[in-house]
Amino acid sequence: MKTARPLPDDFQRRPFTVVEAAAAGVSLKRLRHQSLAALGRGIRVQSPTPGLPLCVRVRPFIEVNERCAASHLTAAELGSLPVRQQKEAPPMYHVIRPEGAAHLNRPHVIVHRMKLYDDEITLLDGIPITTPERTWLDLAEMLTVDQLVVAGDSCVRMPRPELEGREAPLCSLQDLQRMIDRHKGKRGIRKAKEAIALIRVGSDSPQESLLRLAIVRAGLPEPELNVPIIDDAGTRHHEPDLSYRKYRIGVEYEGELHGEEGQIVRDIARSEKYIALGWTEVRISKRHMHDDAKAAVAKVRTALLQAGWRPGR
Repeated sequence: MKTARPLPDDFQRRPFTVVEAAAAGVSLKRLRHQSLAALGRGIRVQSPTPGLPLCVRVRPFIEVNERCAASHLTAAELGSLPVRQQKEAPPMYHVIRPEGAAHLNRPHVIVHRMKLYDDEITLLDGIPITTPERTWLDLAEMLTVDQLVVAGDSCVRMPRPELEGREAPLCSLQDLQRMIDRHKGKRGIRKAKEAIALIRVGSDSPQESLLRLAIVRAGLPEPELNVPIIDDAGTRHHEPDLSYRKYRIGVEYEGELHGEEGQIVRDIARSEKYIALGWTEVRISKRHMHDDAKAAVAKVRTALLQAGWRPGR
């Protein structure tokens, strides 16, 4: 077979639809060449580059299917919700279609047909995707309650504009409740109702959310989240990840970045500040989170008892 004519640069490393290739001047003969692999009807790929962004990989699967939007785990990943996923080979993409739409059976696509309102779809980089609140509700079908709380905390948290380039949360607690009220009887709704009672504004990471849940389930007081320390003179200081102002205790979760030299210097300065302010610092790391975070809970309980807290008060 003759050497195929090179594709336009934009199509050489990513999956694309036959429609967009034809619009760019690629002939039907070239689209049938054996150098291209079919990823289902109407989608071709030549030599995909490893590590392509999800939005690039999933786009053609949305474009060839009418009345579809990315949903569930795919929408969560696109929307940066903290959901751990098992990487399938080949990858599978979740899409949603309105209830009553024709059945769709395509490779690489998991199709969910269910009740879907127009205001539950938005655009992300031009791709139809379920809104954060609808995505959260759909995740109740496949996540544990704790995982759903982590995703919900991420939805409602106030972002840090200087780091994230946005000022508003992805959605509000009221938006999540509206989804529950709107979709009575939906699969996972009981789990969603349990999770929403545990979601809090203020958690900055999944580990902070899981630590808070473990602390409360152990019968300890619920901590505040990322509330600044205000000294007796009214001066505002740093914000502990979790804290008990009454007992002057700050709980800090230290992720992998805390092993970097610059962060170590900042952590030492922070510890010195705790001492100067008369506060107790409780430092938690990944190793304390094993076995349902029992070691982390024990450290927090010890600090509370030493500060005068007593169970049952």
